[in-house]
Amino acid sequence: MNALETQLIARINSEGPISLADYMAECLLHPEHGYYTTRAPFGAAGDFITAPEISQMFGELIGLSLAQCWLDQGTPTPFTLAELGPGRGTLMADLLRATRSVPGFHAALQLHLVEASPSLRQVQQDSLKGFKVAWCESIDALPEQPLFLIANEFFDALPIRQFVRDGEAWREKRIGLADGKLSFGLGPEAPQPALEHRLLDTKDDDLVEVNIATAPIMATLAQRIAGHGGAALIIDYGDWRSLGDTLQALRSHATVDPLTAPGTADLTAHVDFEVLCTVAAGAGCNHSKVTPQGVFLERLGITDRARALAASLEGAALESLIAAHRRLTHPEEMGNLFKVLGITPAKTPPPPGLLS
Repeated sequence: MNALETQLIARINSEGPISLADYMAECLLHPEHGYYTTRAPFGAAGDFITAPEISQMFGELIGLSLAQCWLDQGTPTPFTLAELGPGRGTLMADLLRATRSVPGFHAALQLHLVEASPSLRQVQQDSLKGFKVAWCESIDALPEQPLFLIANEFFDALPIRQFVRDGEAWREKRIGLADGKLSFGLGPEAPQPALEHRLLDTKDDDLVEVNIATAPIMATLAQRIAGHGGAALIIDYGDWRSLGDTLQALRSHATVDPLTAPGTADLTAHVDFEVLCTVAAGAGCNHSKVTPQGVFLERLGITDRARALAASLEGAALESLIAAHRRLTHPEEMGNLFKVLGITPAKTPPPPGLLS
């Protein structure tokens, strides 16, 4: 039993069962024992690999898509270039390298990273040497000016609540104790006004997930873009409308029990893109069609970029490039699981690679 588990058990003994959202928040962000505050989770030596770590092509193409949006909107100056949850800074470094030749882009941008982890901020600083970086802990702290933003695998790590349908009411899935150990259980029946519409497309025992932070974050982001201009590219795994248990814990690139050794595994859940689109539209923004990552990257020319890089490679390096291209785009790998959503001001077309 680790220190965080001991604390959680003491809390449950004192207060009763806790929501999954509370559990995820403690596991991921506890100041002393949280996953993101104590570990370096990214890359082959960590617990998972994100798309920017697979190939430079990912960040390059995203950068060029955003830069074209900036050009199409009249090159606003200055503007905020921001990333939510930037990991090791790999995506941003690739983006900045790819956009060096876009006239005026670097001179106009003000680089902001939304990152709560002090250890990751240091890694990001090393990755982005030569650039002036400002860090903040929330999107609310970003400047009130045109905003061009990337969120890659950000929303999937936000805490969720889970509800199981029981007749015309719902029972929340909560975490309590069984034989002194953390265990899942169900709370009492209760109406959930926010889930009233889900009574139309669910049946008894169906489970739905609610990401409690998604809507407020998306509302702030969309209000900035609607009011000042800009664009956002959101890349994450998930689909349209939540249904079923998608909670996942990863440790050393393997799926593990989410209740075992809390704080030592990454906890994520699929993103409900319907919520993102509904909130963006309500704030006065346009949103693109939710598009598979593979389709998005192919529209931006990833195959041509791969061929250009391959021309100077051979042997293991060439094989690695081919594998990276497949992993990012193939439907049986990340190509269909991950989706891309573009947000732009009203009456403004979506970023290149996406359709209205």
